[in-house]
Amino acid sequence: MFDIGTAAHTEFETLLNQSFTTGLATDGTLALELIEVLPQTHHDAAAARRGFSLIFRGPAQPVLPQQIHPLLHARTGELPVFLVPIGPDQHGMRYEAVFG
Repeated sequence: MFDIGTAAHTEFETLLNQSFTTGLATDGTLALELIEVLPQTHHDAAAARRGFSLIFRGPAQPVLPQQIHPLLHARTGELPVFLVPIGPDQHGMRYEAVFG
């Protein structure tokens, strides 16, 4: 299981192109695919870890609101992640989660 407070971008790179699920207000679930792991280009030497972003893609509809969503995956368990919709691409809606 992952500790979201200490996990590094390299741990998420092993999960690229895998599906995470989250619940919907309508009592269903929504699958989100991890499509990118982006390490920050600058690093604060005083920081406990190097920051990174995760980019997920889900269906075009429904669009999840900007808020904390519990993401479920067999290897990570349930992770509370603040997701921000960043716009659609040709395959669906993209979301970003930033970790400092």
